[in-house]
Amino acid sequence: MGFSGIGHWVILAIVVLVLFGRGRISEMMGDFGKGISSFKKGLAEGEEVKPQPPAGQIPPPASVEPKLNGEPIADPSANKPQ
Repeated sequence: MGFSGIGHWVILAIVVLVLFGRGRISEMMGDFGKGISSFKKGLAEGEEVKPQPPAGQIPPPASVEPKLNGEPIADPSANKPQ
């Protein structure tokens, strides 16, 4: 009961050509090809953006400064008169 014979595929192709026309199908396939190439290009650019450090090197730690709402918190002990 499936599309196992060549006759079914020919009838399906004729129906698709009648519904969409030859020009519209080639335009859709062109857009599909452009989408795939754009997707591959995006994947290639995404891999280049984030370089990995060499395995033997450890990156230096980021400076840790306490912040509240994006502003540094003042150390109250630093302002004590001596």
